[in-house]
Amino acid sequence: MEIRFPQQIDHDRHGFAYLAWLNAQIRSCVLDTVIIDMESTSWFSANMCAPLGALLHKAANKRNAIKIVRIQPEVEQALSRNGFLSVYGRWKTPDRYGTTIAYQRFNRAERQRFAQYVDGFIQHQGIPKMSNRFLRIIRQNIQEIFGNSGLHSRSALGVFSCGQFFRTKEKLAFAIADLGVGIQQNVKECLRREITPEQAIDWAVQNNHTTRRDRVPGGIGLTVLQQFIDSNRGRIQIVSDAGYWQRANGSNVTANLGNPFPGTIVSIEINTADPKVYDLVA
Repeated sequence: MEIRFPQQIDHDRHGFAYLAWLNAQIRSCVLDTVIIDMESTSWFSANMCAPLGALLHKAANKRNAIKIVRIQPEVEQALSRNGFLSVYGRWKTPDRYGTTIAYQRFNRAERQRFAQYVDGFIQHQGIPKMSNRFLRIIRQNIQEIFGNSGLHSRSALGVFSCGQFFRTKEKLAFAIADLGVGIQQNVKECLRREITPEQAIDWAVQNNHTTRRDRVPGGIGLTVLQQFIDSNRGRIQIVSDAGYWQRANGSNVTANLGNPFPGTIVSIEINTADPKVYDLVA
């Protein structure tokens, strides 16, 4: 099977919808060769390597051969620097500009390795200034997203992460993706009623909402992070099943992507031009 990628894949609703469509095309492939043709793709947002890598890992797990061909030079440079293309037989290019958040796959139990990974980029020079205690809470929120991916996804295929500091756009974006049962299934089991994918995400991000058992605190892990993103004028996006949820400019937007992504994606975009200094209110 050969798939020709579009001219642009950004971390927006259209980009996530395309990856959900891609999943619909390749999910039945077994013992085949999946060819990703990127000749027409002049822009690929590097943090989207996390969900794309998840889809291709799932396809490879069904004994499909994965080939990425005819990559435009600028796209190839970006995906070589973050290590994504090295999974598919290409050399990893040194990141001389310090702008990449490396593409990584983690086992569900590797919380400590993920914590070290987060520490490697959360104090990036482009991150707005934060007190030590505020920075600690933001770290914990991001690590809880990973913990939720491991706990709720029920997937043995792992958790995928990648990101990029876009200097000219003054943004830092990273994404975490898993290949689990998805938020909708977990929320349906918790509430014992039918709910749409986008409604399930909206329920899961509410403070004190969790599908964990035995009174263990949890939820999607975004409480302080949402407050920071609102003040920072950044963006949080969550995709699960066919549901899309976005938090930006202090308001939420939901949509149905038409096709399901086989798991959950959390994408976080930070405005690096933000001059404010962040601290917890005493």
